[in-house]
Amino acid sequence: MKNIGIRTEYITLGQFLKLADCISTGGQAKSFLQEATVIINGEPDNRRGRKLVAGDIVNVAGYGEFQVIQE
Repeated sequence: MKNIGIRTEYITLGQFLKLADCISTGGQAKSFLQEATVIINGEPDNRRGRKLVAGDIVNVAGYGEFQVIQE
């Protein structure tokens, strides 16, 4: 599991995917989420505006499992 550090209270799923190197630009988030399977804390979710907070576990099919941590 890889850790993704944030300095704010939360991060959106679209921003998270960019930080985790799943996509190269924020504009790719919508199409990526339509095609890829993303599991957040055991629940499937494809909303790019979904707020992730420290402690959330995100599993992105083909990219691995990530944990959001507070820096």
